[in-house]
Amino acid sequence: VQLQASGGGLVQAGGSLRLSCAASGRTDRGYAMAWFRQAPGKEREFVAAISWSGGSTRYSDSLKGRFTISRDNAKNMMYLQMNSLKPEDAAVYYCTAAAGGSWYVTSAWVYWGQGTQVTVSS
Repeated sequence: VQLQASGGGLVQAGGSLRLSCAASGRTDRGYAMAWFRQAPGKEREFVAAISWSGGSTRYSDSLKGRFTISRDNAKNMMYLQMNSLKPEDAAVYYCTAAAGGSWYVTSAWVYWGQGTQVTVSS
């Protein structure tokens, strides 16, 4: 499975961005997918995850209510709608697929995209 994240950019605090993740290859395996992010000097952290059907989602407690994860399996796409962005949301955002364990754990995920940069100005 190959993953390509896009949609990052520069936004003012309080603004919104929509990230996209395009999946290719063996996308018919029923994988869960997720977003993680990594700020300079910090560890990669869990943002949100979604099951294959989209019926189950999980969010980082600190982000709940501002971010929404979704997917469109017919298009092999996953999305992250980010609202009310804060300067502390600035990071490289990575999409990932196929968790072999807890969704919240970075090492549980098998396939990773290259990341897209989100910058939030105050």
